Amino acid sequence: MDDLDSGIISLLSADARTSVATLARKLKVARSTIQARLERLETGGIIAGYTLKLGEEARQGRLRASVLLTIEPRGQAAILSRLKSIAEVERVFTTSGRFDLLLQVAAPNTSVLDGVLDQIGAMTGVKSSESLIHLSTRIDRAV
Repeated sequence: MDDLDSGIISLLSADARTSVATLARKLKVARSTIQARLERLETGGIIAGYTLKLGEEARQGRLRASVLLTIEPRGQAAILSRLKSIAEVERVFTTSGRFDLLLQVAAPNTSVLDGVLDQIGAMTGVKSSESLIHLSTRIDRAV
């Protein structure tokens, strides 16, 4: 990746709907250059897709939590398979340190969230869990 690729990614990170013409104008290159770079970034796996980011208004009414799991050795594949079937589990990350997995969970209310947390904690192979309920977002630079 060079400076032009980084510029394209930066502009698209701020607004994924930015047109090729606008990208070309802002980066001072030809539209065909931007189009070719986008195709290369997409086929090379640098750009995996285009999406939208929900604003605070759309996220209101949803409780979010981070769930830290310690699991049995060699139990990860089975646990991941079960976690995929729980719609409220949005993301799962492997981690280093005291915990093995970090889950991002979202639910419409405390009752549903409580049930999901109970379901996760009761899974075979889960040794312990710790939940952190998200209260407010202070900084969000996620792309």
